[in-house]
Amino acid sequence: MSSAPPAVTQRLGYLLKHAQLRLAELAEPLYAPLGVTGRQLALLTLFGDGPAQSQQDGAARLGVDRTTMVALVDELEAKGLVRREVAPGDRRKRLVTLTPEGERVRAEGAEVTRKAEALLLEPLSAEDAGRLRSALHQVVRAG
Repeated sequence: MSSAPPAVTQRLGYLLKHAQLRLAELAEPLYAPLGVTGRQLALLTLFGDGPAQSQQDGAARLGVDRTTMVALVDELEAKGLVRREVAPGDRRKRLVTLTPEGERVRAEGAEVTRKAEALLLEPLSAEDAGRLRSALHQVVRAG
């Protein structure tokens, strides 16, 4: 870790932030050959999960504003990974679906994500890693 004093490095916020930064440090180089960032892969995962969703629904599910979502979907569309379609019954709503290439990148990205997570959790026993995931899931669900 850093040279920050224990009064800082023992704080939960510090630990969570630096664990997330470490995960990004491990994952981003693995995503690069796929031509996407972790954030873009998160969108492919979101929009590839189940029936087509609108940009607005996707923004709400990820907790990002609509303007940011439009820009992110624009990036994916420019890469040929998603397409927008007019929603049946609502010409103003755009549904986002993955292209075949988007589906390939999403699937490969899921494997790469598992690899990066395994690298992050390598110092822990399998039991401790499972407990960490479970505890974090409980904390996130409670919010």
